[in-house]
Amino acid sequence: MATTTQLPASGSTRQLIICFLGIFVCYFYYGILQEKITRSDYGEGENKERFNYFFCLVFVQCIINAICARSVLQLTKTEPDKTPTRMYAICAVTYLGAMVASNSSLKWVSYPMQVLGKSCKPIPVMILGVLVARKSYPWIKYLSVLLIVAGVATFMYKDKGGKTTADDHLLGWGEILLLTSLTLDGLTGAVQEKMRSESRTQPHHMMFNINLWSILYLGITVFATGEMFTFVSFVNRYPYVMWNILLFGLGSALGQHFIFVTVTTFGPLTCSIITTTRKFFTILGSVIIFANPLLLRQWFGVALVFSGLGVDSVFGKTKKKPK
Repeated sequence: MATTTQLPASGSTRQLIICFLGIFVCYFYYGILQEKITRSDYGEGENKERFNYFFCLVFVQCIINAICARSVLQLTKTEPDKTPTRMYAICAVTYLGAMVASNSSLKWVSYPMQVLGKSCKPIPVMILGVLVARKSYPWIKYLSVLLIVAGVATFMYKDKGGKTTADDHLLGWGEILLLTSLTLDGLTGAVQEKMRSESRTQPHHMMFNINLWSILYLGITVFATGEMFTFVSFVNRYPYVMWNILLFGLGSALGQHFIFVTVTTFGPLTCSIITTTRKFFTILGSVIIFANPLLLRQWFGVALVFSGLGVDSVFGKTKKKPK
């Protein structure tokens, strides 16, 4: 007798709803806090200043991620981790670089643009797959990437006319940092795939160890550069920002947990559809809450990007042939 293929046997509708709400709520709140922390004005009058302590921000985020992952490992039974330590050490470098570049880009670009830019992750993954791993992809993958590229270009296009400022160039510092973040995301994905295929690395072992190495790298960085001391001074002037940072880190950790649960229970396709939907509503929330207005042309660009992501999610997953 035929059975439904919508949900795997290991997952129920209730679990799917919980995972969807967990990802949606955690990352929606995470996005709101990220914009609030990095793009708000602190102080009054001529003493206004911006948050510029992105190494410390990611440092706190990694600490909370590691604590949450370790807690899950302590409360659940998992197989012993056989992943070589060097793989975690390498992956932490690209993982860290991607997060720092992504957060730093918010000094120059709006949050909707940052979310849209991060939605282009399939592009570097595919390019690195072709150049490094010599992979071949079905035509639907190329179609989805074409839609994403067209959408981002439409969104970032600067209308002619009016006064031109330094921010009107196609590739300013914000865009360069986003491209850097995307490239590092692609490298992170390649290393993680190698760990999964060669060592069968469990999700929370990966989450804990990568964040643990990241804490080591960032700990050295924030003290060597002196950022830790200026960050502490900033927090002393505006104590409420630390509460927002802690909630930001907690939202990130819980969101990662729900993503791992979704992938292992329902598969990467379901997780991809949920995260794609979440990103769109994050942009919508930023437009409404922080008054980041978008032109009609930019909304069309958003639609193209999410159309490309949708095509890739539904049709771009290659199925393994039965042996």
